[in-house]
Amino acid sequence: MLGKTLTNKQACVGSKPAGVKMAPVALRAPKVARQCVVRASMKPEAAGAAARAVSTAAAAVEAPVESASAAKLSPVEMWNGNKRLQTQVLPLAQNTIAIRSLDYDRDRFDIEFGLEKGTTYNAYLIFGETHTALVDASHEKFSNLFIATLKQELAAAGRSIDYILVSHTEPDHSFLVPAVLDLYPEATVVASKVAIAFLKGLTNRDFKNQAVKGGDKIDLGGGHVMEFVMAPNLHWPDTMFSYDHATGVMYTCDAFGMHYCTEEPFDTDVQAIMPHYRFYYDCLMKPNAKSVTTALRKVADLKYNTLANGHGPILRYNVEQLVTNYRDWSMAVEKGSTQVAVLYAADYGYSDRLSQTLAKGITKAGVKTEMVDVLSVDPQELVGIMAASKGLVLMAPPSGNTEAKRTMAALLSAIKPKTKVIVADSYGGSDEPVDTLVAGLLGVDAQVLGDALRVKEEPTHMLYQAFEEAGTDLAQAFEEAGTDLAQALTTKEVIARKKAAMCGEVAKALGRISSGLYIVAAAQDNARSGMVASWVSQASFEPLGLTISVAKDRAIESMMQVGDKFVLNCLGEKGADPIMKHFLKRFAAGEDRFQGVEWFPACGNQGPVLKDAIAYMECQGVEWFPASGNQGPVLKDAIAYMECQVVSRLETPDHWVTYAHVTGGEVMNSDERTAVHRRKVGNYY
Repeated sequence: MLGKTLTNKQACVGSKPAGVKMAPVALRAPKVARQCVVRASMKPEAAGAAARAVSTAAAAVEAPVESASAAKLSPVEMWNGNKRLQTQVLPLAQNTIAIRSLDYDRDRFDIEFGLEKGTTYNAYLIFGETHTALVDASHEKFSNLFIATLKQELAAAGRSIDYILVSHTEPDHSFLVPAVLDLYPEATVVASKVAIAFLKGLTNRDFKNQAVKGGDKIDLGGGHVMEFVMAPNLHWPDTMFSYDHATGVMYTCDAFGMHYCTEEPFDTDVQAIMPHYRFYYDCLMKPNAKSVTTALRKVADLKYNTLANGHGPILRYNVEQLVTNYRDWSMAVEKGSTQVAVLYAADYGYSDRLSQTLAKGITKAGVKTEMVDVLSVDPQELVGIMAASKGLVLMAPPSGNTEAKRTMAALLSAIKPKTKVIVADSYGGSDEPVDTLVAGLLGVDAQVLGDALRVKEEPTHMLYQAFEEAGTDLAQAFEEAGTDLAQALTTKEVIARKKAAMCGEVAKALGRISSGLYIVAAAQDNARSGMVASWVSQASFEPLGLTISVAKDRAIESMMQVGDKFVLNCLGEKGADPIMKHFLKRFAAGEDRFQGVEWFPACGNQGPVLKDAIAYMECQGVEWFPASGNQGPVLKDAIAYMECQVVSRLETPDHWVTYAHVTGGEVMNSDERTAVHRRKVGNYY
């Protein structure tokens, strides 16, 4: 599967990633100034932890051990003929180097996780005075490059490997651990107890190992004392952090990461990385918000200055800001009064990925989740979780598994009557039949919502979309009197709640702001989505740009991340009602919103364009990426359409304000004017 190797010069044709130009660390010291003000609004304990992190970060940057300009790049290697791979080695701290596996062109991380900027898999070597430790490994596709780079760096240092610190066992970080053990069979694998068990199952081999728990330490010599912090569910149940007391570097694997691949190894441009950092958090960490806040409490007294993550730029210059973001985002989720327990089987089929997708849909609607691995959870812990949960997502566990049977027995004894439940396949090859699971839950008076989510083939983008929407439907079902797996609150309840939040006269004044009526349409691979929009406005002349406000729990929101394309269809005064009626109706999770609507594909964009629109606009971001796959629908009944690509997003309490550049469009009915939407009050649509 691996193809020919290119030189750096050859790899640079038409792109930039191949050449690394980095200023010495000392030249970047002013970046730290942005961190040095601890916000007065922080709680005292949070401010204290942030101040400690800032002071140590500043000290590290003011007195750099080595220059980042010493980074070395391997030749570029091609994967599957058109994907560029490369390793980058650079000094990170005293006696410490980073080995970054650069996956420039990866456009999907699994299928549900779209990427605009590729990703990296970060590993680290710590050369203690007496022992050497490797922190994590790399992805299967880097079998040649990573192992060659690792051998080269160890040979140059005259070292072998004594310890392999496995932060968690997801294959993108641990797949090459067996290959490393083949080269260094005397190395001891250090990980959480759960990770050791998972790794043995993955490798089907025996190896020297040491299971550690929170507070345990290993001395590598020369002050490099590694202290371990258990951080389960960030985002796997076996996750741990490792903190080096000599350097102040904390190795966090997936936590504080992002899918973002450039030649810059550090967080020097926080504005550029922030959309990717937030999207990564929303997809993987937000469903585990409680675990995030717990982990942050555990590390509050550690004087870390660098967060050596597993994906994307290493965090060195904006540590306080980015850690505070995690804290604030997670605390906002934790304030919710409603919790859903999401039970899945780690490292079994698609259970973890599909469960994360369901959880993402749930948290979009403002409901918090508790992720629970049925293969490792303590039964008593599960009893406590279910006591606090109003809802349950149950992914089918592996049939015949002893741990899963024990967990299911505890679940059926602990679940409260009328708990709302979604049951779903895991597509692991030996799933417990979902009909059997549903029967067991009905037998203890649980309220199973709709039919079980069945997976009959390898999940596609459309299936992931259906799972996310099912999660949102579940979250919205808690205040509904019936059992329908659909929108939860009645119109009367929604209006009453919104009216109560705003002064009556102010609401009437705000309602005098009129707007047009539009259908926003987007498509990715084999999935499409659309919604009625009225909060739309032109935002710039050069380049042409517009803004659209999208509620956080809208299904289409996941298709309107930075870099995503969509189509804005304008509705005419005469033909708006039938289209509005269609798109305002309830749709089942995963249902094609364009079924029964005439449309044709936009050019250079995947968003649907309505055939009866009077005009359309095509929007894009700063960088242009050629369209691929099915072209998006233009609605036949629209009077115009615009093709768009998201440039940035501004978060409000209940909406995302999306800014997009416009690159194309067409008026299809010049005789008709855009439909106007007028309201009497401003606290509902």
